[in-house]
Amino acid sequence: MRKYWNILKRYKVGLIVSPFLILVNVFSETIQPLFMAHIIDEGVMTRNLSAVTTIGIYMLLVSVAGLIASIANIYTSSRTSIGFGTDLRNELFRKIQELSFSDIDKFNSASLITRLTNDISKIQHIILICMRIFLRAPLMMIMAVFFVIKINSELALVLIAAIPVLSISIYLILRKGFPLFIKVQQQVDKLNGVVRENLINIRVVKSFVREDFEGKKFARSSEDLRDMVIHASNIVVSAFPVMQLIMNITIIAILWFGGLKVSSGELKVGELISFVNYLAQILISLMMLSMIMMAFARASASSKRILEVLDTDPSLANTKKGLENTHRIKDGNITFRHVYFRHAGGENDILKDISFHVKSGETIAIVGATGSAKSSMVQLIPRLYDATSGEILIDGTNVKDYHLTELHDKIGMVLQKNELFTGSIIDNIRWGKPNATNEEIEAAAKIAQAHDFISSFTDGYNTLLGRGGVNVSGGQKQRICIARALIRNPRILIFDDSTSAVDSDTEQKIRSGLSAALKDTTVLTITQRLNTMQSADRVVVLEDGQIEAIGTPSELLEKSKIYQEIYYSQQLAF
Repeated sequence: MRKYWNILKRYKVGLIVSPFLILVNVFSETIQPLFMAHIIDEGVMTRNLSAVTTIGIYMLLVSVAGLIASIANIYTSSRTSIGFGTDLRNELFRKIQELSFSDIDKFNSASLITRLTNDISKIQHIILICMRIFLRAPLMMIMAVFFVIKINSELALVLIAAIPVLSISIYLILRKGFPLFIKVQQQVDKLNGVVRENLINIRVVKSFVREDFEGKKFARSSEDLRDMVIHASNIVVSAFPVMQLIMNITIIAILWFGGLKVSSGELKVGELISFVNYLAQILISLMMLSMIMMAFARASASSKRILEVLDTDPSLANTKKGLENTHRIKDGNITFRHVYFRHAGGENDILKDISFHVKSGETIAIVGATGSAKSSMVQLIPRLYDATSGEILIDGTNVKDYHLTELHDKIGMVLQKNELFTGSIIDNIRWGKPNATNEEIEAAAKIAQAHDFISSFTDGYNTLLGRGGVNVSGGQKQRICIARALIRNPRILIFDDSTSAVDSDTEQKIRSGLSAALKDTTVLTITQRLNTMQSADRVVVLEDGQIEAIGTPSELLEKSKIYQEIYYSQQLAF
């Protein structure tokens, strides 16, 4: 709750003013039946028009005051709850940006989307409810009970006896329903996951004509969510019939005993009518409290999910030495010393005893079968993941001793899965260096062999890209991503099989451009192409997470069985 309060205190004026406004509004409502009793007993029963008029004016003035207070509280509560929801959403989003790849994998991206949207909306809604009816309901009940005791204390005992019975019944019902709301949010996660997966892979779905299959899968998830919501709601909604039954019995008892008191002259007609009106106000208060408890149950489930993310310490963060920010990457030498790595929760190491050295300006090709942990190995260099044991050094300094900003500024990386952002091409390239000039952007695009096709578009570099770059080809997308990495002029450049969608001739031109423009940059490239391997200074061959061989292409052709298989298979294919 401390995290919520740190946000809420920004709106402390609204939080302070709201209870006062609620008090004015509640008083204006609960005093009305008392006024009505006086009108009936002092005006209607005695045919005193002056009393009716005078008391009626008081009622009108009190109603106007209550209306003004209600409108002011609606404005205050709306502003506070919406502001709180916006600030909490921003804080949660910033936290997600701090999480490592493994942290995000643990939570699941569909679940994080649900937490940012649906779960925060629940918390925002509970703030709104608290400021509008959380105080209003108990205040109305207390004041209504006060007035009925004032009217007739003996008759009030009937009503007061019913309140504990009602409260206990509601508590037991909601206690049973609360765990189900956590399951409801989990079903929302699953439904969002199905939708997200379908939309990302929509081309595959249509290519294989699997729309019907995906439709059935979505329907199953949607029906599971429906059934869980109905199950949870049925338990909670059962509180309302219980309340009505108890209150109706109470009303009958009050009318019975009240009628006897009116007959004996102990109670006036107007007082009995106002007594019944106060009973209705108490019923409304209890119904509001049950609604609040139901909202709290759902919000509590959402709150646990939000705090789970906010309380997560990122598995990758600046170390104490890293925070000093004293080390700088100058040359780009890379050393792996007995590195082992396994994913969080994994049982087996996927990298085992990796040791090798890369000189500054050297180009290293990394090859191996699918699943040999090539991508995992290069992702340890910029600390996208941390090694389980062993150490990775850049210019003789452990990567953990660098500030993360320094690592990510000096290490350019083009991931295996290329992603572009909605916006123009120039914005996507400049994303790698926000203050890049147009000349720098064009130079990077030329090295990446992207300038020619960009210039062929009507709007050139200002061409707008759809979500994920849907309106450019896979090869064009890869070249824009390469330009985005090159514009940073990194000391270390990592290509994770990022030229797989371009032809061999274009790839050769990219390599030539890199050699000329970034001759001092250390380059590591994961590849399956023989031409790329042959043009590298050295090749690292991985097999099942271990180094099978390392050396120049000519050396490996003599001593590495895996490299020989790659070489001869592609020679035959050629």
